Amino acid sequence: MSGNTTHAEHGWELAARAGYAVSGVLHVLIGVLALQVAVGSGSQQADQSGALGTVASTPFGGAALWFFVVAFAALGAWEVAKAVRGAPPTSGGGAQGSRTNGWRAKAAGRALVYLALAAASFAFARGGGTSSEQQTADLTSRLMSAPGGRILVAAVGLAVVGVGAYHVVKGWKKKFLADLHRLPSGTAGRVVERLGVWGYVLKGVALGVVGVLFVVAAAKADPQAAGGLDQALHTLRDQPGGPFLLGVVALGLVAYGGYAFARARYGRL
Repeated sequence: MSGNTTHAEHGWELAARAGYAVSGVLHVLIGVLALQVAVGSGSQQADQSGALGTVASTPFGGAALWFFVVAFAALGAWEVAKAVRGAPPTSGGGAQGSRTNGWRAKAAGRALVYLALAAASFAFARGGGTSSEQQTADLTSRLMSAPGGRILVAAVGLAVVGVGAYHVVKGWKKKFLADLHRLPSGTAGRVVERLGVWGYVLKGVALGVVGVLFVVAAAKADPQAAGGLDQALHTLRDQPGGPFLLGVVALGLVAYGGYAFARARYGRL
């Protein structure tokens, strides 16, 4: 029985690691789509739905999307288990209970992200799937229709800005290295480190723009102003020097995807 449990856990771990690799695929595709936006070409949205739609349009897209579903669901379930089990870091200041709760909250947040990606992949695998931008606008509209809705939308925007800032700090200070049980040796290790730095920093910039759009939507009472990642990237492109800035951010998203591939191999679970 214990042997079966070990094999089952090992299989679950491999599937969860595949979730990181699949995340890498999506980030690379989003980065490529963003590059197309920067040069004024491309028909797909530069966001999650655009990336999944791109995969769906390939000859083996259906099978790939079902693999995405399994991998993201496994990684999401792994994070749920971590949140329930509660195994916080053993070092650092502050009360043990506070560290435990914070660690569990982060695991729960990651679980929601990966399970949402599994659901989105499932929708595309079944031949459906909707625009991420429209989903964001619909959610913003529902929030605004609630009591104090504009405050709620602004709060969401500020929270997303906070997540973006967290990514920037995590990348710039190389805190992502704590997510790896080791780096590959030599040049490969230096490449992974640089991918992590620029991937986290520039993804954080993109998320920050998304958050600002939510705040603008709250200020204007206009749900359509919120948009999502695709609208944020278009907004960035329309600024002075925007195509260059967007190109840099797009390469950062590709870098984040490259780091995610390395995390699939060397990351802690």
